[in-house]
Amino acid sequence: MQTSDADHDSDGQRYRTLFLSDIHLGTRGCRADMLLDFLREYDAERIYLVGDIFDGWRLKRGWYWPQSHNDVVQKLLRKARKGAEIIYIPGNHDEIMRHYLGTHFGGIEVRDRDIHTTADGKRLLVIHGDQFDMVVVNAKWLAHVGDWAYACALGLNFWFNGLRRLWGGQYWSLSKWAKLRVKQAVNFIGAYETILSAEARKSGVDGVVCGHIHHAALMDLNGIRYVNTGDWVESCTAITEDHDGTLRLVDWSAIVRERGRPRVPTLAPDTAIHAAGKPQKSAA
Repeated sequence: MQTSDADHDSDGQRYRTLFLSDIHLGTRGCRADMLLDFLREYDAERIYLVGDIFDGWRLKRGWYWPQSHNDVVQKLLRKARKGAEIIYIPGNHDEIMRHYLGTHFGGIEVRDRDIHTTADGKRLLVIHGDQFDMVVVNAKWLAHVGDWAYACALGLNFWFNGLRRLWGGQYWSLSKWAKLRVKQAVNFIGAYETILSAEARKSGVDGVVCGHIHHAALMDLNGIRYVNTGDWVESCTAITEDHDGTLRLVDWSAIVRERGRPRVPTLAPDTAIHAAGKPQKSAA
């Protein structure tokens, strides 16, 4: 019987915890092949899926589910069968999963939010974050319009980068560029980070791990650890926790570009931070 590559055992690096979000399975923008490469190299005792793992909004408009997307699901289920604790915290695009809180699917437990304790005793609120996005909460129709605009930007990215590759250029993201250049977008990111950090403080924890805005970050905000896992549509980023409690931001797309898909990749420089201290320079 033919088996997909997702069925092969992982023999790469093993961590205490792995945080992933905003995969958006079911969309053409999902970088499923990149994620499969990452999951072959990275394993963990506990894996958090921090929302928008599949995109129910897009799937309602039209079904798109290639084999690579199914391989991602099978890969995660296989990790669960092999003993990894997998906790699924739904977001707004996969909000249907909020009807199944407390349910287990193939060893994956669905929770609304969670408190994760790092190896060195720091407590982190794990939540997708859409609950604190006023556009999603108060004007869901506008959020759908924004989602459509984002999909259009990704479509433009596809054609533009196809032309760039003809001249040997690297991938360039229109939507990511706009996010970091347009004043309103920059202000929104800053406000979101502040609100989520305030929620962590109100919850009596040391930090927050979230997703939702597709902007990876790992930093201290007024004594609160703010961690955003990024996404697997453009950035291809994740957060790992070492067995001593060190949190690291992994930029997988940068690793692929710079190191030619190494079998055991090193982490991107300047992204290591200890759960009890300030950012540290990586030795990479």
